Amino acid sequence: MDSLRFDGRIALVTGAGSGIGQACAALLAERGAKVMVLDIDQAAAEQAAAAMGVGAQPLTCDVTDRHAMREVVARIEARHGRLDILVNNAGIIRDKQIRNMAPEEWKAVLAVNTRGVWNGIQAAVPGMRARGYGKIVSMASRAALGNFGQTNYAFSKAGLIGMSRALALELGPDNITVNVVAPGLVETPLIRQANPELHERVARATPLGRAAQPREIGEAVCFLASEAAAYITAQTLFVCGGRSAKSARENWN
Repeated sequence: MDSLRFDGRIALVTGAGSGIGQACAALLAERGAKVMVLDIDQAAAEQAAAAMGVGAQPLTCDVTDRHAMREVVARIEARHGRLDILVNNAGIIRDKQIRNMAPEEWKAVLAVNTRGVWNGIQAAVPGMRARGYGKIVSMASRAALGNFGQTNYAFSKAGLIGMSRALALELGPDNITVNVVAPGLVETPLIRQANPELHERVARATPLGRAAQPREIGEAVCFLASEAAAYITAQTLFVCGGRSAKSARENWN
């Protein structure tokens, strides 16, 4: 059996309507998983799932709604009998220097990027524990090491890493691994359009000299969700072209 295949596995990917989440879901589907493509944007979820073929199912949910996430997982388990893989990808940014950051911008980022992840994990863990199997991979960022103008985002991603390490200790005895992927600059239309000059500057500052493609991040997620990574837990894999070895003061405003 190919340890990088997912034949017969049931996976849920949040924030999968576009960008990195869509790439993660598509790769899981290509490699045999039945993938639940969850996004807050129903049209995006449906379009993404349709492109992935019969192995994908669109779902709509706000990850910050704890009860809604529990209902989503319950529906998956009722239909498919289990949930094997949870990829917590949904996230937002509200970048500003602290002197300009409103409390609402701080709260919004923490609500999605940390509480939203916790909601998904708490919903998925009981079934995983009962079956003695689970793979949880959450999306952090190189910004967890600090980025200029991203106090809220950096805090949320650093907190996600700490939460994942703690959960790995709790869930390891149940054969559930908990890991994190931390991308650097990723080539998405949203990022490039937001500030083209900054995009190019950050790409040049990356040791590999370019932004990542979403599928390159998806490959890291698939590895940690696979049986090839069966003995890996509580780890953070930086997929950032080497930028985690450097200091950065880019202003994302």
